[in-house]
Amino acid sequence: MLACPICQAPLTAVDNGVACPANHRFDRARQGYLNLLPVQHKNSRDPGDNAAMVEARRRFLSAGHYAPLAERLAALAAGYQPQRWLDIGCGEGYYTAQIADALPDADGYALDISREAVKRACKRAPQLNWLIASMARVPLADASCGLLASVFSPLDWQEAKRLLAPGGGLLRMGPTREHLMELRQKLYDEVRDYDDCKHLELIPPGMHLAHSETLSFRLPLENEQARADLLAMTPHGWRASAERRAAVIAKRFEVSVAIRYDWIERDAS
Repeated sequence: MLACPICQAPLTAVDNGVACPANHRFDRARQGYLNLLPVQHKNSRDPGDNAAMVEARRRFLSAGHYAPLAERLAALAAGYQPQRWLDIGCGEGYYTAQIADALPDADGYALDISREAVKRACKRAPQLNWLIASMARVPLADASCGLLASVFSPLDWQEAKRLLAPGGGLLRMGPTREHLMELRQKLYDEVRDYDDCKHLELIPPGMHLAHSETLSFRLPLENEQARADLLAMTPHGWRASAERRAAVIAKRFEVSVAIRYDWIERDAS
């Protein structure tokens, strides 16, 4: 199942880690994850979200603000009943753990390029196979997954197609144009619009959209910590001016949460 990120040969368990026939070895960290991101595949010393961003997201999600989103994601995943699944870009593991609860008999994998995120994610569902790895070079075998989850995460579409078994699918969860509209209006003079369906143009030949739905609700941001964490866990936290960020944190307000779920299948033949 696991493939060497250096030579793509199969990895097998050895001592406290894994190795390939060419003796490329990768140790398991004390938290339980495998680091399958070779230094030559890094774009920086510590790629991905830093500790502050990860902690902000952990606090916000653990407080239950996005619980309806995770519940729907897990319900959709449970309906497809894959034998093996992978969360690409798992972050600190909030959504991953709920998918794992919905698929207790499946073989679950999760990866992120951020070491800080994966270190925390391991604690949410120790039974899963947690990996530090690149989304563009996923260290798993071809056609090995029945379900891929991509939650608020960039995606390499060709890599997704490679990983999916025939008839398997990508469960993508991402924002619509209405998502966090009130927050964006407070931060910017002009809110840029975008096409909710633009990502569908990127679906490669051999895959097709099989299902789509949207979940929307109003979210009151009652306390200062929640507002600060929401800012810190989104790109808006560093794009907007310090003055406008401070104004957002200072006063209670409500935001629109509007998320699209797509099930994109790989053709059966």
